[in-house]
Amino acid sequence: MEDAVVFGATGFIGRWTVLHLLEQGRAVTAVVRRADGGLGRWLRERGVPGTRLTVVEGDVTPGPGLGLSGPAEGAAGVRDVFNAAGVYRFGMEREEARTVNVEGALNVLNWAAARPALRRLVHVSGYRVGLDPRPRHPLPAAELAALYRDKGAYEGSKAEGDAAVRVAAARLGVPLTVVNPSSVIGHSLTGEAGQYVGPASLVRDLWAGRLPALPGGARTFVPVVTVDDFARFMAAVPEHDPEPGGLHWVLDPATPDLHDLIRLLADHLGVRAPRIRVPVGVIRRLPSALTGAEPETLGFLTEDRYDTGSADRVAASAGLRRPPVEDALRRWADRLVADRFGAAPAARPGGFHSVAGSRTYVAGERTSPRLVLLHGLPLDGDSWHGVLDELDSAPPAARSGTAAGHFPGLVAGFPASDRFPALVADLPGLGRSSPAGAAASDWLAELLAPVRTRPVIVAHSAAAAPALRYAAAHPGRIAALILLSPYFLQRRPSALTLLLAAPVLGRMGPDRLAATLLGPASPPEDARRAVASAAAGLRRPGVARRTARVLRAAHRPAERAALRTLLGGPVPVHLVAGELDPLTDSPVPATVIPGAGHHPHLTHPAAVAEIVRQILLRPGVDDFPPPPTPDIMTGPLPHHPRTS
Repeated sequence: MEDAVVFGATGFIGRWTVLHLLEQGRAVTAVVRRADGGLGRWLRERGVPGTRLTVVEGDVTPGPGLGLSGPAEGAAGVRDVFNAAGVYRFGMEREEARTVNVEGALNVLNWAAARPALRRLVHVSGYRVGLDPRPRHPLPAAELAALYRDKGAYEGSKAEGDAAVRVAAARLGVPLTVVNPSSVIGHSLTGEAGQYVGPASLVRDLWAGRLPALPGGARTFVPVVTVDDFARFMAAVPEHDPEPGGLHWVLDPATPDLHDLIRLLADHLGVRAPRIRVPVGVIRRLPSALTGAEPETLGFLTEDRYDTGSADRVAASAGLRRPPVEDALRRWADRLVADRFGAAPAARPGGFHSVAGSRTYVAGERTSPRLVLLHGLPLDGDSWHGVLDELDSAPPAARSGTAAGHFPGLVAGFPASDRFPALVADLPGLGRSSPAGAAASDWLAELLAPVRTRPVIVAHSAAAAPALRYAAAHPGRIAALILLSPYFLQRRPSALTLLLAAPVLGRMGPDRLAATLLGPASPPEDARRAVASAAAGLRRPGVARRTARVLRAAHRPAERAALRTLLGGPVPVHLVAGELDPLTDSPVPATVIPGAGHHPHLTHPAAVAEIVRQILLRPGVDDFPPPPTPDIMTGPLPHHPRTS
């Protein structure tokens, strides 16, 4: 252990601080509660090798020794200590918050005081505390009780911890710098979050239609700072803050006032912003069960501004520049939605783009895809993750070492993820996308306008309609169509099902929806996550109603007949259906997946991926212009693997 030590190294702020210290070329010791927390893997995924990283187990709560042992216990060569350990949650009991945010902070300070080569202790506090130039600790019991009663456990513990650390550092002669971040949001470029309380919960309520009013007044200010900007600042302090003792407020003064911030994010996400304003004083007097507001958060809704002068000087010395805050807010909101606000971190995060009047949720390759994946009802784009995972791995024959024998021209172990980049979008008005001002086929034309390749479109169920119409209008823009469970060639639902679709779908939880769509058997993990994403979307205002409307329109006899006539168009079409949900009115044969129902990409993703892979690898699929002789792909593909 030497050079720099980071406590709380697997937390939201701590891991980014470790990353930027390593980028500086420093040797870093990360103190974590569990050594298997995945910090090394997380760093490698972001292109930072762990060759100068040492991970040790420790805990800020046991006492001055911090649970460290062996070489970590002495750590005589440590120059800089960064304390990013803390508990950030509302609704805690007082002692739970104090254990980490007060006693733990003092334990780190006492440990740092014993390092003979210590240059700086950088302590993370909070932007609403530390304003008293003469901190006092310990406080009399009555005063301490009033602090926690007025501010709540979280902010009370941060205020007490800030004073405790500053008083103890002065007494022990510890070279201390306190950094006071505002609300920390996701990465400025990727939006990557990892913290879902505070402002993130406000965005969650806005997204879910549960934010009935704008809290506070016109000048209410809740400033933000991106996690990478703050972590870079933390890492720069020892070199660029010339003297210890500094108190730095790290935030972006250009953050829009709260009401403008909410409107900005509502416009970006394609949801309605509230119009009614409710002053904080009124919210305090109303029951939290009625307002949905966590009482502890109300103390952050003020018109106060903060002096960032000292932090700006450190940042200027280190050559740091704030990222554009409005762009960062939009990317953060994208990632919050992609991660379902922490419920399920996204495997392939996307974002919102304007397409034909819709704020459309799009993931993947926007300009050079080989695949365009369109979901059916009542799903969203996450329903393709299982198929994409299979395409990102070697095909079954390649895994067995016989790829060349079964698929001519295919090299075993080829990097499928490089060969099959995909564009995945939620249909307008469905999933996470807002309604469009145009027909679905026109929306698809605008979505694909920037595309420079001739992709294969894979459309499930109801998505066959816009896919077929787009192919008929733009035959030279795509290489082929794969229609998975083309509903217009299958049994029509009952009139009662179509009538009750909206109220039933809007009330379904993920388990019931999974059983309805996939049957009683336990679904694969990717399918379970996809259905959970769909269920969450159906609970948002208007989504279940729009889903039912699309379902009813799709099953009108004239619509089904019109789509059937489009099968003979100039673009090659391949039909795929599950054995348990067969085609009943198909003019051409289809590939049948044994044991599958209406959603084979969820229950049998490997079989669907193999069909897609074989079509992509057919000669001429990527040629431009398109082959001069149109055809319809019919019948089962050769060597199609049977699945169960």
